[in-house]
Amino acid sequence: MYPRISQGRRLLGITIDWIACLAISMGFFAGAGSYTDRVPHARIPVLILLFAEYALLVAFGGASFGHRVVGLKVVRFSDGGAPTPLQALIRAALLMPLITAITFDENGRGINERFSNTVLVNTRSQR
Repeated sequence: MYPRISQGRRLLGITIDWIACLAISMGFFAGAGSYTDRVPHARIPVLILLFAEYALLVAFGGASFGHRVVGLKVVRFSDGGAPTPLQALIRAALLMPLITAITFDENGRGINERFSNTVLVNTRSQR
């Protein structure tokens, strides 16, 4: 059994990922003008970048940028190994509708974790 990760750390990790993707979207896809003029043009690119960043970094590194900052890592629930690319894609796809990431079972796993057979673990306590 894996120890529970606090919801605050989970939320902080995904917020860091979202802010990084928002900054990239605002810089490359939103055009010119004031911040309020640019935000509507960055909404879809933010989601696309967040999906790509999350899926690729979890698949090939075990953690997104935000996960690394707060000391979390994604592992397979069944054996603690690295997640497969398919598991990372499922996890990322189910993260996009945020309700699946904030709805938890008795073990503290979100819907996106249950369907992808993954779990977040604390990397700082393993050192």
